[in-house]
Amino acid sequence: MPKDRDESRRGETKASSEVSRRDFLRLGAVAGAGVPLAGLMGASAAGAQNPPVVSEAATQLEEATIAGLQAAMTRGGLTSLDLVNMYLERISSIDESGPTLNSILEVNPDARRIARQLDRERKNGQVRGPLHGIPITLKGNIDTGDRMETTAGSLALVGDPAHQDATVAARLRAAGAVILAKTNLSEWANFRGFGSVSGWSGEGGQTRNPYILDRDPSGSSSGSAVSTSANLAAAGIGTETDGSIISPANVNGVAAIKPTVGLTSRAGVVPISHTQDTVGPHGRTVADAATVLGSMVGVDPRDPQTAASAGKFFTDYTQFLDAKALQGARIGVLRAGGFTGYDTRVDALFEQALKDMQHAGATLVDPADIPTIDALNNDQAEIIVLIYDFKRDLNAYLATRTGVPVHNMADVIQFDKDHAAQEMWYFGQEFFELAQQEIFSTQEYQDALERGHRLAGPEGIDAALANNNVIALVAPSGNPAWPIDYVNGDHFTGSSTYPSAVAGYPIVNVPMGFVFDLLPVGISFLGTAWSEPTLIKLAYAYEQATHHRRAPKYIPTFPIPLGQSPFKDSGLSAADRLERSMDRLKISSGLRSLIRNI
Repeated sequence: MPKDRDESRRGETKASSEVSRRDFLRLGAVAGAGVPLAGLMGASAAGAQNPPVVSEAATQLEEATIAGLQAAMTRGGLTSLDLVNMYLERISSIDESGPTLNSILEVNPDARRIARQLDRERKNGQVRGPLHGIPITLKGNIDTGDRMETTAGSLALVGDPAHQDATVAARLRAAGAVILAKTNLSEWANFRGFGSVSGWSGEGGQTRNPYILDRDPSGSSSGSAVSTSANLAAAGIGTETDGSIISPANVNGVAAIKPTVGLTSRAGVVPISHTQDTVGPHGRTVADAATVLGSMVGVDPRDPQTAASAGKFFTDYTQFLDAKALQGARIGVLRAGGFTGYDTRVDALFEQALKDMQHAGATLVDPADIPTIDALNNDQAEIIVLIYDFKRDLNAYLATRTGVPVHNMADVIQFDKDHAAQEMWYFGQEFFELAQQEIFSTQEYQDALERGHRLAGPEGIDAALANNNVIALVAPSGNPAWPIDYVNGDHFTGSSTYPSAVAGYPIVNVPMGFVFDLLPVGISFLGTAWSEPTLIKLAYAYEQATHHRRAPKYIPTFPIPLGQSPFKDSGLSAADRLERSMDRLKISSGLRSLIRNI
């Protein structure tokens, strides 16, 4: 695996006189902040409690909100250029060295120029909106028509940049955001091969979890969540097909919004499936995520599915931030079908979260299960749809790219074979091969498309909402982060995302607490199509009632204190635990179990 990103990338595709990304970062940190680069971690868990060494100004950026940064720029004590320089310093000291999170693929060489222009606009009385001058990161599968590349983490796409911005990137720029960097991801959004390792790509190497460095960051939007959690930017943009926004938010302790399919454009995003792909934000707070979401929505002629969002989107989702929204709210609790019962420590936190919601005034319907969950879990509709869409959608995207080594899926498969030592040392490309062989007929695809959406949507989530007269459903977002494992791959034991992914419905994640007081996990608020306002209200109210988010400490490995047991019982009876364990066993295995966090 290429450890040095500069060595793994640009040598043959950039002029030798050009400053490398690593050099740019280090020069930028020195020029912008005037401080030495330092911050090496101690070898022990106790020593890791000391943060990496950065300047006082860059330290003060920790946990800064978008609204707070905007207010400081309005007062005149801070500029966008200041923010860019301080975040670049943090990237250099935390991502490139020190804890070495490895969440950043490439820094935007034009970031300072863009920040200066936005500062001039502000000085002249022109403020575009709440994102004016705010630095954000963008997942490495989202096109930018600038000097940064769009590779989806694969060496097969290293070469010339895309010809134009993805629509979401263009809209973020128009809103005044500074696209600071592209982030690492699970290669090809984690839909390349069986036994994959989340957060690893042939181009970028392994992204690490900022809470415990040898733990998996989950994916596929690993770098977006990690860079946000570690305060390397004000927010990050990820993509999701099934779990790729919510799962990394869950294990990296950030808020996230996975939007309804069609609320945000996918034009210019390296695809898996137009049926399920969506683009959404990571933020350290629900308010930050909501702020970013409003700048990305809208009908886009380049993505026909956005036409369905007409009259259903809002350019300001912060209007739905209501700290009292849980008062009188009827919320359904998801239990059966694997939503709970896969981790007793997560269950214990979830039970406390339910009590916290009741204390804040919510009425819980428990359980409020999805009536079709067993049928959905035992159906292969999702995998049929994704494999069928993948080749067609990827080939259409690759046709827009020039100056890269591949032009279609067949080329990618051959490229990986030719560069197996760099690309396929740990796992293969079975999903590519299945898609290329077109193993499903058009009729099988159409049947699966109809059946999956019906079971997950109208007869699934919608039925659970209607049958129980609730406005949303809640469940744990997933299991805590597991050790990075190149031998066995990822270790997912539970997730909230599957029905919403198949239906194309939204989810909002917010931190729910910590397992062993070290590893964050989240809670998911689920709803029907276009219900982002309701979910944002509820998630924000829960966040304000609990305040579980806390900054990571970059602990090198899991500490095991002798003579102590931090294990917490879930509070469930033995009979209840057995019943939930048996319910979990009903979930089908096979290909369905492979669809996690793509």
